[in-house]
Parts: sequence; structure tokens; C-alpha cells
Amino acid sequence: MAVDRRVAINEYIDSQGEVKLSQLALIFPDVSSMTLRRDLEYLEENNKIIRTRGGAMSIKYIKSKKEEIYTKRELENIQAKNLIAQKAIKLIDGRRSLYLDSGTTVNTLAKLIETEQELSVVTSSPVSAMEMAKNPNASVTVMGGRLNNDTFCITGQAAMDLASSINIDVAIMGTSGFSPKAGFTAGYLEECNLKREIIRKAKTVIVLMDSSKVNKDMIFTFATPEDIDILVTDGNLDDETVKELQKYNVEIV
Repeated sequence: MAVDRRVAINEYIDSQGEVKLSQLALIFPDVSSMTLRRDLEYLEENNKIIRTRGGAMSIKYIKSKKEEIYTKRELENIQAKNLIAQKAIKLIDGRRSLYLDSGTTVNTLAKLIETEQELSVVTSSPVSAMEMAKNPNASVTVMGGRLNNDTFCITGQAAMDLASSINIDVAIMGTSGFSPKAGFTAGYLEECNLKREIIRKAKTVIVLMDSSKVNKDMIFTFATPEDIDILVTDGNLDDETVKELQKYNVEIV
């Protein structure tokens, strides 16, 4: 029966992660290629798989690969991220309202934040939200909208509406790249738009960036040096980058 076959196909794809139509043809020799294609179409319509050229991939496999990629990013330059977080924590003591951007360096900082006074936190990062929720004195607001599965950042009109309506003492921002020519950059337009609005609303803007991001330009610019107040880094910036930032009175920590 078609139902049983589709269940079997889905289970096989889940177990393998990715398969070719030719593999399915060997497993189901009595079924035509056209029928197998229709089975794959059905499974895709029901959000079980994603068809690829000549085959299909399991949704579970794709999600696990994305998690692996994010975990790998968390482990990259981990010493630098820990150093930056330790420096940044000293800059936010006593603050009443805080915005936490998405990004693995910002998430590293979120793990360190402890407060005995009430602190209002707004974040576009579910990961940082979970870390801050462990603090009984922190009131955490998570932006609504669409979750980017690559960056674990929430964006969209609901996030923009919230950003335009809040007052922020300190915005802790991450960045995917920086160069003197392009400024601070990221790879997704909606994320850049949200970052710009947050920067516009914040009294103090702090960017966390390890030196591996220097001269790495992504497609969208969300800030220039004159838009930020403090850059927290790992101490390995080249002289040209330091001079460019100091030209705009950016404090380098």
C-alpha cells in the first residue's frame, strides 16, 4: 500500500540522512520511478523531507546539521570569546535595561550575567533568552518573528515594532565581520535592519568582536564606527583597524 511504502521511505531517509532516487529504486524494485517521485513529493508536502536533485534529504538530518554548524561556531575562537565576555561583563554592571543581540560571542556573555537588582533584558536570541531566564532578577522579553535557522536570530516586522518601542540603556551587539571600508557587517538583510533600529534606540552601543572578524566583509552593513561607543575585543587588532576606530572616538576594551 502507498501509505506503508511512504512510511518505509520516510524511515529509510531519516536513517540515512540523504538518499538518491536510484537507491530507493533498488529497495522498492516493484515500484516505478514515477511513483517513487510522487512518494517524495508527498513526503515533502508533509514536511518530512526536502527533495534534492536526484533524491531527498531528511528534515531531521538538516536540523541536526544546522545544530552541528552552530555548535562548531560556538567552539571557534572560544578563548577569545571567553576573554571578550569577561571584559564586557564589567561594562554592564548596574544597568537597568539591556539588549542582547544574536551571535555566539553575545551568548557567551549571557552565560556570565548575574544580577542582584532587577534587570530588563530584550533579545533576538532564543539561546541568550534561555541563559538569562536562569537569573531570577532578570525580566526577559524575546522578540517575536521568524527564526533564522543559521544564526538563531529572530527577525521580522514584530521584532522591528518592538525595537522601535523600547528604551535601551545598553545594546550588546555581535557582528559577522568588520573592515574600515564596509564597517560592521552581517549576512542577512532583516537582521541588519533590526540591528540598525536597536543601535538607533540605545543610549550606549557595545560591539563584541574577536580579531578573526577583521577584514571579513559580509553583504550588509549595519553600523559604521561612528555608530558605536565601545568595541570589546581580544586584544589582537591590527594597527590600521585600531586607528580607524579611534578616529571616531570608539573606546577599545
